[in-house]
Order: sequence, then structure tokens, then C-alpha cells
Amino acid sequence: MAGVPITMEHPLEITFRKLGHSPAMEARIRERVAKLERWCDRILSCRIVVEADHRHHHKGNLFHVRIDLVVPGAELVAGREPPEKQAHEDAYVAIRDAFDAITRQLENYASRRRDEVKHHDTPPHGRVTAVFPAQGYGIITTSDDRSLHFHANSLVDHAFEQVAVGALVRFTEIEDGDEPRASTVHVLGKHYPDHR
Repeated sequence: MAGVPITMEHPLEITFRKLGHSPAMEARIRERVAKLERWCDRILSCRIVVEADHRHHHKGNLFHVRIDLVVPGAELVAGREPPEKQAHEDAYVAIRDAFDAITRQLENYASRRRDEVKHHDTPPHGRVTAVFPAQGYGIITTSDDRSLHFHANSLVDHAFEQVAVGALVRFTEIEDGDEPRASTVHVLGKHYPDHR
């Protein structure tokens, strides 16, 4: 069907159960899926089922919408509850509510992914702000303005005596008793990006 372009890897699947195909409903669904792609540009697949429940004759038809969304590393589902709990008398309200629920899940997923990428792209780093050769330790001020101690034997590929105040370093932060400290310290020189 022409209309809003969908860029996911597998074709969008829309199924109507116990009701005829509705071009208007399909158009609304495609619009909402296109908006989902603003939150995540790597939606792998999306399956949507719109189902009418004819058992409630005194209320008319009730509609239930289920959305299964596959993204890298996760599957998100809206409308997993039994149809009675998620049923609506208006199919468009059911579609709206299901997409609102999946959008919240996708926002949370995207936020978690951004945090993961941020932590993987930029390992902890900072500057050496003090060196105490006689005691065999130094202090690093991190990019978020915390002070961490590091031991002489934490340095990798660099002699402790050659570490200068102001040197850029990256490191692994570990817990040492009650306070964190820097371990596996790499001296980076002046070319490492300083984000402070």
C-alpha cells in the first residue's frame, strides 16, 4: 500500500482478525509505525494484529490490538494482556493505546541503548593531577570531576616515574574497599579528546 514509507528490514505485517481489511485502519497503523522509527532507526520487524471480539453482543464489537516489535537485542510487545483487559469499543482508540504503550517501551529501549553506546564509546578518562613517587601512587581527576587514586603498578606500558601531572589517561574504575580507584591506567598523551 502506498503512503508512509517504512524502512525496517522485514516487511511490516498487519493482520485483521474477525473483521474485514480496513484501508483506513491500515493507513493509521502505517503512520504510527513511521513515527516509531523516529525513536529507533533499526526496527527489524513489526507485526500488528487488530482483532474484533464478537462475543460481547450487548456492547457491540470490542477491539484488541497487539504489537510485536523486534529491535537489536530485544523484542517489545504491547497488548500482551488478555483481550478482555485491553479491549476497546473503538478500533482507533485500541490502535492509539497500543501504539502509545509500544512508544513508551521504545523510548526506554532507545535511552538504554544511548547509555550503553556512550559508555562503550568513551572509556573512563581524565587527567593526572598529582603524583607522589615516594608513596607510589597518583591522583586522576576524571572527566566528571571526581578524584581517583591509582597505584604505580596500575600503569600499563608506562613507567610510573615518567607520568607527568596533566597527562591524559584512560582507565578502568574498580571498587577498592569503600572507595573507587583507577586501575589499568593507560597514558594517552595530548591527543585524546578531553570532554571536560
